[in-house]
Amino acid sequence: MAFTPGILTHWPWECLGNFKYVIVAPFAIHSIYLYVVGSEDRDLGYLAIIPFMLWRMLHNQIWISFSRYRTAKGNNLIVDKSLEFEQVDRERNWFHSLHHTQFRTNYSLFMPFYDYIYGSMDKSTDTLHETSLKKPEDIPDVVHLTHLTTPQSVYHLRLGFAALASEPLTSKWYLWLMWPLTLWSMILTWIYGRTFIIERNTFKKLKAQAWAIPRYNIHYVLQWQRAAINKLIEEAILEADKKGIKVVTLGLLNQEEHLNRYGELYLERHPKLKVKVVDGSSLAVAVVLNSIPKGTSQIVFRGRLSKVAYSIVSALCHKGIQVSTLRSVEYEKLKNKLPTEDCNNLALSVKSCNQKVWLVGEDLTEHEQSMASKGTIFIPFSQFPPKKTREDCFYMNTPSLVAPKIFGNLHSCENWLPRRVISARRVAGILHALEGWNVNECGDTIIDIDKVWGACLQHGFRPSMTSST
Repeated sequence: MAFTPGILTHWPWECLGNFKYVIVAPFAIHSIYLYVVGSEDRDLGYLAIIPFMLWRMLHNQIWISFSRYRTAKGNNLIVDKSLEFEQVDRERNWFHSLHHTQFRTNYSLFMPFYDYIYGSMDKSTDTLHETSLKKPEDIPDVVHLTHLTTPQSVYHLRLGFAALASEPLTSKWYLWLMWPLTLWSMILTWIYGRTFIIERNTFKKLKAQAWAIPRYNIHYVLQWQRAAINKLIEEAILEADKKGIKVVTLGLLNQEEHLNRYGELYLERHPKLKVKVVDGSSLAVAVVLNSIPKGTSQIVFRGRLSKVAYSIVSALCHKGIQVSTLRSVEYEKLKNKLPTEDCNNLALSVKSCNQKVWLVGEDLTEHEQSMASKGTIFIPFSQFPPKKTREDCFYMNTPSLVAPKIFGNLHSCENWLPRRVISARRVAGILHALEGWNVNECGDTIIDIDKVWGACLQHGFRPSMTSST
């Protein structure tokens, strides 16, 4: 592959990047104008340039997504090597194996006929093709079960646009222009009645995959959708059990208490499951506790109460750290859960707060954030980040960890997290399999926090200290 190609090897508009398509805008505007004014010079072929270009892009993306899906499953892999972020940054001018491993063969990437007639086709082409077709599906040791979030998140999947998937999930203005395709994709995922593989990774002796439930955040808040979602999750767990997968972790809203009691529902329905179902709460608690700056004696707690929230507050009060809540309802619920000897470290505060550390959930309001003093550190304990409204404060990542360098094939960002940072729930399943823990972490069960945190550090995972103002 030539890194310094010769003269006339670049298109004149290459410097425009993704904006190169604006070149056809004058032609499109002119052709539309001719039709509007009823000019005799109007030409249907002239006007059809844009639709044909859009169709070409859509057709191209469909085959690319299908190819990536096959790669994620592990079927028909030609070169079984890890793909990293560095390659994603280059791959727009890179997705053919023999062309890049045997540099004197297979020059015509998409027209192999010319390689055949001129004798430049690699001798192993047919054999390689036949071998790849016979390769069985890759069976992982661990599966992380997640789901789509916003309508635009479908483009953020590795199956969608690689460039978007390699960056943290944010709303892009040009994606709003693609609302017809977005709507079509939502309908398609609604109709598609089973999970699909979005990523596969390797770590030490383990193989891991990420599966996605074809549902969005909005579906999880609709009561009439709960039965359908539970069925999808249950089918995914049963499929994993049938394939001999060791651990399934429930990510994002797939483990909500009101949905399935942190996964306990599936164990009650299928008590003979061999696969271990893990919600990752213990590691999430450990990450939050170890994200609090050393020497902190007072913190503010504000967020929807959950299994993780109760465990965090209980651990802090037991250590002698004073926890102040902003809402009386949360104060009463927490007080009823705490041992009598720890209740003295729980307080109710409804006015401005001077504490420099806040533990927060995604339901933190703008008014509540305004009560914090300048320089406050907001540490989320929830799976979704709170809306940032203060420029003079610091917002930490949701419970997550930086993956070791040997964590292979990591080339897409997990939702809003930075590169090479993965959620604590996802890491929990990997640790579960590596350590061989023969226990489910569902319902009210919490694995020993110190034990989980020690295993996390031992295997090379480190706290995600990234924060943004």
